[in-house]
Amino acid sequence: MDIEELRTFVEVADAGGVSPAALRLGVSKSIVSRRLMRLEAELGIQLLARSTRGAALTEAGATFRDYAARVCAEIDVAKETILPAGELRGRLRIAAPLSFGPTHIATVLAEMARRHPLLQIHTCYSDHVVDLIADGYDCAIRLGHLQDSNLIARCVGPIYGMLVASPAYIEAHGSPETPEDLLAHQALMQGTEAWQLMDGGRVITIRPQGRFKADNGTALVAAAVAGLGIGYLPNGLIQEHLRSGALVPVMKRYPVPPAGAYVVRPPGQHPARKIRVLTELLIEYFERAPDVSGAVSG
Repeated sequence: MDIEELRTFVEVADAGGVSPAALRLGVSKSIVSRRLMRLEAELGIQLLARSTRGAALTEAGATFRDYAARVCAEIDVAKETILPAGELRGRLRIAAPLSFGPTHIATVLAEMARRHPLLQIHTCYSDHVVDLIADGYDCAIRLGHLQDSNLIARCVGPIYGMLVASPAYIEAHGSPETPEDLLAHQALMQGTEAWQLMDGGRVITIRPQGRFKADNGTALVAAAVAGLGIGYLPNGLIQEHLRSGALVPVMKRYPVPPAGAYVVRPPGQHPARKIRVLTELLIEYFERAPDVSGAVSG
């Protein structure tokens, strides 16, 4: 039984169709279809019910999918065990944030690709939180405060932030002094998220309101510079504007608690060495370049 056929079947089962599986695997749809046909012919049973809307697992396919996934995982572990020390190969699919990712994370991924010429690295940059298992990612890099989930997370560095506004906004609307004052101001937000502030050793949670929302941190920085409101933003995105004076801190008495940068992966007993290497490179990167995390002195 061919391991590529098993791997292809698992991808089709998880992606819900031949086309998305082909995209994940980086091969043509015809190759995916041929592998599936050979696997079903060898087993003598139909694993997938195909339609114009995609491919759904049959009862036998649902049972076989879990065994096939375990076999593929064990083969990957075996390959890693016998490879020369430091050598990585295969494919690593990563979801990374669009804010911060292309400017910072991308340099780490480029260095990883340079060190490991047999490794394929496929990265999707988006500020939407993807479903790692359903969308077929090996891992994701996420910033901020993680929500509870069954994913396994490893913190690779701190992310600091602050409340900022433009001098023009402050001149027109005043500067809030307390969390209660903040509720009367325009907040620049990604959605309906709560903001956390520190009052000494106590964390205060508030739910501000605002008319300008965007799912991208860089867009919120632009809105803050334009004087549209107060932003709750990572320092790594606003350093240049703080230095130029285009943005100034507000409510310094109530600082934003530190968040983190994390590598998250689906649950499993043995993380792939590719993910371990990526995690180590990111930890080194944050330690080597503290300005990346946005720590501001003074």
